[in-house]
Amino acid sequence: MSLLLSVIVIGAVLLISEHGWRKHWLDNEAGRKFVHITVGTFVAFWPFFLSWNDIRWMSIAFLVVVGLSDYFKLFNAIHSVQRPTYGEAFFAITVGLLTTITHSKGVYAAALLQMSLADGFAAIFGMRFGRDNKYHLLGHNKSVVGTATFIVTSIGILVGYSLWSAAGLAWPLIGFGALGAAVLENVAPFGLDNIAVPLFIGLLLGHL
Repeated sequence: MSLLLSVIVIGAVLLISEHGWRKHWLDNEAGRKFVHITVGTFVAFWPFFLSWNDIRWMSIAFLVVVGLSDYFKLFNAIHSVQRPTYGEAFFAITVGLLTTITHSKGVYAAALLQMSLADGFAAIFGMRFGRDNKYHLLGHNKSVVGTATFIVTSIGILVGYSLWSAAGLAWPLIGFGALGAAVLENVAPFGLDNIAVPLFIGLLLGHL
């Protein structure tokens, strides 16, 4: 039942985003980030009500849906970005890949939230307030506001994990995690940050 409800929720988000894209109130990057934040945040908490094997199968299903959507142009909202990227496919892979490096529900959630929330809010605030503070790094167009938003959100996620798990993460480690994730988000090409950032956080927290 939980698996079926998960499929229904994600399907509903994709249909809403596609409707918004066609009505022009969720177009271009806004449409992608709506899906990115809502689906990513939902998936981050899957271990609390799905088995690890269920999550792995859902990861494969995600990858198939992304491939079919891209080929048949089924969900334009998630493919409307103008730069070359395979972020959606990499995110689908990461959903399953994380289950091979941790069986901690908290670590899994914290790792995926780095992309759904930190990266998602960074893009939104960067688009809105980053026009006058842009910088270029390895061919990437970034903004100071966007990167700062990523770091602040990342810190918030790690603090939340520390409190929830009673891990008692030291502030230097929280700072290292947030800054390391931000660097990877800045330099990873073609959407590879959707793999690099969660795996970095997952490995960091999983080996404490």
